[in-house]
Amino acid sequence: MSVPGRCSARGWLCCAAAVAAAVMGGDAGAQGDGAARRELGREVFLSRAKPACAVCHTLEAAGATGAVGPVLDELRPDADRVAKAVRNGLGVMPSFRALLSEAEIEAVAHFVATATAAPK
Repeated sequence: MSVPGRCSARGWLCCAAAVAAAVMGGDAGAQGDGAARRELGREVFLSRAKPACAVCHTLEAAGATGAVGPVLDELRPDADRVAKAVRNGLGVMPSFRALLSEAEIEAVAHFVATATAAPK
């Protein structure tokens, strides 16, 4: 693996992985629980998902007042439940597996679970 700041022309992918790890708050594979991860989750919830989660769901932490899907502040789903729904769809909610990266799915799941103080 290349050292960040010393990437060769062929080592750009390693540098990209290092930058992604830094943005995600640690090892990209470990999905750190830092502020960057929470902010990515908020961004996915508000705009990266198409349609945005906020169109259908109410979530106070995101300033979202959607009226189609369940009120997430009341449902308080844990991260595993959110990730499963985002990946596979649920009821009228479509699957976002083909539209979002695994990091984005994990980040939005983390954001919703922490924003609603989901039971662990």
